[in-house]
Amino acid sequence: MSEPVDSPPPSLKALLHGFIRDRFQTKTEKLAPDDPAYLKLQQQFEPQAWLADAARRVSQLQVVTHSLKAIHPDAKGTNLYVEPGQLERSALVGSHCLPVNFDGDVVGNAAALDVYKFLKLQWEGRSLLERALEGDKALIEALSDDCDEAQSWVQAFADIVEPKGTPSSHARGKQLYWLVGDDPCEDANYRLLSPLYATALAHPFYAQLSEARFGERAKAGRKARRDNAVFEGGYADYLNLAVQKFGGTKPQNISQLNSERGGQNYLLASLPPHWQSRDVYPPMRDAFQTFGRRQNVRRTLDDLKRFLESDPAANMHTRDLRDDLTAMLVDELMLFTFDIHSIQAGWTTDERCQLAPEEQYWLDPGRAEQDVEFAEARRKTEWHEDIRQRAAVWLNRALNRKSSLNLGDVEHEHWKNRFDGVLKSFRRQLDDLQDVLRDDDEAEGDAA
Repeated sequence: MSEPVDSPPPSLKALLHGFIRDRFQTKTEKLAPDDPAYLKLQQQFEPQAWLADAARRVSQLQVVTHSLKAIHPDAKGTNLYVEPGQLERSALVGSHCLPVNFDGDVVGNAAALDVYKFLKLQWEGRSLLERALEGDKALIEALSDDCDEAQSWVQAFADIVEPKGTPSSHARGKQLYWLVGDDPCEDANYRLLSPLYATALAHPFYAQLSEARFGERAKAGRKARRDNAVFEGGYADYLNLAVQKFGGTKPQNISQLNSERGGQNYLLASLPPHWQSRDVYPPMRDAFQTFGRRQNVRRTLDDLKRFLESDPAANMHTRDLRDDLTAMLVDELMLFTFDIHSIQAGWTTDERCQLAPEEQYWLDPGRAEQDVEFAEARRKTEWHEDIRQRAAVWLNRALNRKSSLNLGDVEHEHWKNRFDGVLKSFRRQLDDLQDVLRDDDEAEGDAA
């Protein structure tokens, strides 16, 4: 039995005629062939007649990247089409971030949108609009046997990205004065701007946020969080999101892409952050007892305990999840360390402080700049080794408390190894920083 042979891709002319034929069939599917309306449509959808009409009607449309109608539906001014590559690069997110194959928006007469759908047809990886903008020879040959006629059509199609008339704003468009000079009291130091809506950027932004809000993966992630279940990867939440509606009940009057979004456009919250002030108090008796009372530490510790108590299978997934939760505790230990370091240096000299010397070396490194004996003792002591030992003991005890786990020396050694690398690196960074500070002080003394 012979293998089926893939049909060759259609020629460009076949693609054009196929689009016109499909439009004709849609228009006449409820008409009898002898119906006068059918015969009239048959004449209108003869390929050359339809193409000539499309080249005329395309002037009723404009492909844009920045639209005025989104500012106000009754505004009648200049819209712009600007390729992302022509825009100045910036570290901020803007239209310059759009990919080469971005979707332009369309404004104008909604009755002529079939022409834009025609121009979006793809052939050999490029749209008809791209080919028209380039004056593509293959498109010219496919449109008409009359070269002059075909070239005039191509030019008409390419003009869809050009602003109509002279650049202008409108009384219903927003305007603002932007200070470009040094003296705000001088009128000449202002430039009048008429902002446009970055509709080509808003569309992929809307799609990304919609996927984050309603996509299947996002739903699965939120369900896993509610159920305290394992979930591979993550999901995004955009808090305090607002939705701005353009066009009311007729979003198509604003633009094609706005119609596809149902008129919805997301606004990210631009509120100042709401900080929850958290006072940091020095641990005077037991550093790890203080550490264990922190909310995130308790939560992660509970997750780890529940997981181990479920008697998971001894496989790679179990090891990975256990190590991930342990790594979160290690991270919390570093955050705790940085919080305590924010306290004024020398707090361990308080007579109420009963911390072991190693914990003082760990949590009050700034004291070494004030106390020579403390600095020397700290430098000679492998305090980070003692801290990782204490961390492992604390974790074993915390997991065994009110539990049947009965973790022992093997687990203790594992926890100790998990804390080892980060504490060594942390000590090395602190020592390097203190060396730099000491060298700077000596250099200043020599200069004096």
